[in-house]
Amino acid sequence: MKTVKSFTVLLLFMLASCSSVRVNSDYDKKANFVGYKTYAYLKSAVDKVEISDLDKKRILHSIDDALVIKGFTKSETPDLLVSFFTKENQRVDIYNNSGFGWGMSWGWGPHWGFGYSNIYSTPEGTLYIDLIDAKTKELVWQGEGSGYLTKNTEEKDTRIKEFVDKILDQYPPDSKK
Repeated sequence: MKTVKSFTVLLLFMLASCSSVRVNSDYDKKANFVGYKTYAYLKSAVDKVEISDLDKKRILHSIDDALVIKGFTKSETPDLLVSFFTKENQRVDIYNNSGFGWGMSWGWGPHWGFGYSNIYSTPEGTLYIDLIDAKTKELVWQGEGSGYLTKNTEEKDTRIKEFVDKILDQYPPDSKK
């Protein structure tokens, strides 16, 4: 029974750790974030992102939705230029049940045992969203979110929206003070 409880706790921990997006942000402390009201995408940077066009569209739509909620509007003469890029790697988790032991069993004689390890590999991605002052062409804010990726088409929209929303929840930095 103890083994079943341990396995259940481990499984719940793994599922909980896989479902979250870990976020972080950094910003230029001299930037006037109150003055930024409009945005446009930095097309030259977005075109270089090496992911599928469908995933690019998902990210762009999610950024649009999040920025509109924050009061931004798209413009041909923007205050901010928005760019993003991605990284992907394999997260490898190793769970050890190490140990060595021996014992006697009814009618079978002595037994020796060893521990075992389970190795799990999960695709993990990082999405970076850059906000660049359109006049100075300097980076004023960068948000980053990391978490598991999915290949399931139905889940992609939800997962990408979760990444973008959690990253842009960090913007503007002054609202956290």
